[in-house]
Amino acid sequence: MAAGAILLLGVGAAVAQEIGRVGVDWIGNDIVVEAIKDPKVEGVTCHVSYFDRSVVDRLKKGNWFEQPSDTAISCNQTGPITIGDIDLGKSGEEVFKQGISLIWKKQVVNRIYDKTNDTLVYLSHSRQVQDGSAKMAISTVPLYGQNVVWAKGKPK
Repeated sequence: MAAGAILLLGVGAAVAQEIGRVGVDWIGNDIVVEAIKDPKVEGVTCHVSYFDRSVVDRLKKGNWFEQPSDTAISCNQTGPITIGDIDLGKSGEEVFKQGISLIWKKQVVNRIYDKTNDTLVYLSHSRQVQDGSAKMAISTVPLYGQNVVWAKGKPK
């Protein structure tokens, strides 16, 4: 994310690779685009974009330690799909997270399996200790009709 943000990796967590950066104004604010490969679903890549505040903007607005919660996501099949041991519960599981404030605020991508519609759902949002944000984005990867390999067999 921004130069100073700390990338937090959990066991099996994905790593983001910056693939684009677009300047949006004269004070150095950018929109960053990152590619994130799902570590438990081979053949799926998510592209996430977010706003990266410049030092000038931080000085101007007085909020040194935090990025905005706005995010966008698009996930697609980028190869043959092989699904490993994923969490099939209603909350799904965290695929990726990175810090977007000095301590408490995180940008998170969760994966949820929609069994009824045979679809992987990816939800990008921010998580805070308090004052959670309603800003989110969603993307789906349909599995119906695809030649998908389930490492532990397709859920019944």
